[in-house]
Amino acid sequence: MALHKGPAKSDEHPSTVNPFYGAANPVDGMTEAPPQHRLPDGPLAPSTAYQLVHDELMLDGNSRLNLATFVTTWMEPQADILLGECRDKNMIDKDEYPRTAELERRCVAMLADLWNAPDPAAAVGCSTTGSSEACMLAGMALKRRWAERNADRYPGARPNLVMGVNVQVCWDKFCNFWEVEARQVPMEGDRFHLDPRAAAELCDENTIGVVGVLGSTFDGSYEPVAELCAALDELQERTGLDIPVHVDGASGAMVAPFVDEDLVWDFRLPRVASINTSGHKYGLVYPGVGWALWRSPAELPEELVFRVNYLGGDMPTFALNFSRPGAQVVAQYYTFLRLGREGYRAVQQTTRDVAMGLAERIGALDEFRLLTRGDQLPVFAFTTAPDVTAFDVFDVSRRMRERGWLLPAYTFPANREDLSVLRVVCRNGFSSDLTQLFLEDLRRLLPELRCQSRPLTRDKEAATGFHH
Repeated sequence: MALHKGPAKSDEHPSTVNPFYGAANPVDGMTEAPPQHRLPDGPLAPSTAYQLVHDELMLDGNSRLNLATFVTTWMEPQADILLGECRDKNMIDKDEYPRTAELERRCVAMLADLWNAPDPAAAVGCSTTGSSEACMLAGMALKRRWAERNADRYPGARPNLVMGVNVQVCWDKFCNFWEVEARQVPMEGDRFHLDPRAAAELCDENTIGVVGVLGSTFDGSYEPVAELCAALDELQERTGLDIPVHVDGASGAMVAPFVDEDLVWDFRLPRVASINTSGHKYGLVYPGVGWALWRSPAELPEELVFRVNYLGGDMPTFALNFSRPGAQVVAQYYTFLRLGREGYRAVQQTTRDVAMGLAERIGALDEFRLLTRGDQLPVFAFTTAPDVTAFDVFDVSRRMRERGWLLPAYTFPANREDLSVLRVVCRNGFSSDLTQLFLEDLRRLLPELRCQSRPLTRDKEAATGFHH
């Protein structure tokens, strides 16, 4: 048996352990709940802090039953492990985390190839926190390119951006924040998105670009990007105005390439300068990642790209944010690698089949009328039938929430404020079994709704959590 001597000198030293390792105050009997709006005076045991937070979050809705959100609510356990392994990596630290930066670069290259860039190796792009940031970056590039072309008139002239009234609110924010006039094509009749010719008519010498939406959040329909480009081609022939197009493919850019391969909407159209998508929507990754790509370096002005000597490395960046987790970028690469084209095609086709099947069964109910059928985005909208007067869509939304379903009800924008609808977003993980449960709950509440003397929802603005 080995003999050991004591230390040659005292091993006493100042404590440097993480304070979290220490026990909470042992005499604190937790007879009073900790404050909610100021820091507690002392620490709590980790199990106590966890339980307090966990219990309060039980009152949140179930994300898997949230039919309002486009955001991914299910991933494989292996993806969860990778997310956990990378959640402490800062995406901006490309010199410290070169492999994470390399996975980001590969994702951009894969998307450039998927979206038919003329030269995928020459296309430029970046990851973002989501499509909202990606749209802001694309809008900035459009404005800067317009300003360069009109240096003799700008900043005196006011730039404008043409889009449908159905665009996501981030475009309104862009126009507000960057002082661009928003010119919006209103809805008309059963057309719930942009009309190409109406959009072209709104363009002039101060138009920085036109936004086409591949998958409107209002009803799931694709805007006709090819027809939009053709209308702008005609405009250029008549007037000489060369107006670029940005495709907001937040959802559809990760659906159409796999299940609508013959649809021409992407970089195959020479007028399409840039495209964005949400990796955390139909890219099948948890919230926190989007992508912005430009056809070539010419579409992204070099002066917008910052080259920073940060922590020992030369780092070109184009972003509104700085520090953000690299985990979602890793998860995106994992999903690309895991599924490939055939895997994405299977997932998106299955999701569309689920949406179309559920839409068909709801359309068969006498109480409802379908607006769309889920045959573009796996999303559809429906409203009450003309002869239904006892209840409205807001009553349906409120009653379905009682069963745990988060079903958004909302009113359409300009020129169709008379139309209020319910919308169902089908995502991977929303299975046929869940649609059957949804349909059973919907059918179960209809007899009670029919017995109402009138719709009960007074404040329609507060009737649903959905705000486009």
